[in-house]
Amino acid sequence: MIRLYHVPLSPFCRKVRLVLAEKKLEVELIEERYWEQDPDFMRRNPAGKVPVLRIDDMNLSESTPICEYLEERYPTPTLMPKDAEGRYEVRRLVAWFDDKFHNEVTSKLLYERVNRKLMKSGYPVAANVKSGSKAIKYHLDYMAWLLDRRRWLAGDAMTLADFAAAAHLSSLDYISDVDWNRHDVVKDWYAKIKSRPAFRSLLADQVSSFPPPAHYTDLDF
Repeated sequence: MIRLYHVPLSPFCRKVRLVLAEKKLEVELIEERYWEQDPDFMRRNPAGKVPVLRIDDMNLSESTPICEYLEERYPTPTLMPKDAEGRYEVRRLVAWFDDKFHNEVTSKLLYERVNRKLMKSGYPVAANVKSGSKAIKYHLDYMAWLLDRRRWLAGDAMTLADFAAAAHLSSLDYISDVDWNRHDVVKDWYAKIKSRPAFRSLLADQVSSFPPPAHYTDLDF
C-alpha cells in the first residue's frame, strides 16, 4: 500500500497526487497537520514538511524528487520528455512554479488567507495579499506567452510542468484567487487539465471552514 501524508490545499502535495493518479497508482491519503510537529511524523521527515510518500518501507520527501522517482519507477504514462533539452525545460518550469510562483503568489495568497487560520497564527497580512494579487497577473501573462507558442507549458505533450502549475493554480482557485478571464489560452489549458480523471480527487477536496466556490468543480467554468 502506498501512503501519502499530505495537506489538501498544499500545491506540493497536489502535484504528487496528480502524478500518482495519472499513473493509476492506488494511494491512501493521510491528512497531516505538519505544523503540530507530531513525533511520528517528524520521524518520517525530520524537515517537518509535507508531502511524505510511504512506499516499500521507504519514506520519501520533497515533492519533485518524489515525482521523478515515480516517473522512473512507473514510466507509463510518461510525464517527462525523452530528450535532455525537453527534460531541462520541464525541470525549469517545475522550479519556476515551486519556487518563484510559490514565493511570489501562493505564499502570499493561500498561506495568508487559509494557512494562517488553520494554524491559528493570526490574521492575513494585507500587504502580502496585495503583493500576491499583483504578482499572479505577471505569472498568468507568462503562462499565456508560453501557451501561445506550445500546446502545453513545456512543449507538445503534457508533462510534470503542467501538473506543477495546475497544483498551484487549483489551490488558489479553491479560494477564488485566479482571474481566469485574463487570458483565454490559460483558461483553456486549465479546463483541459482539470477535466482529466487524475484531477477528480483534487476537485473533491473540502477544507474545514473554507468551502470552495461553485465554479471550483465546474468543468465548463
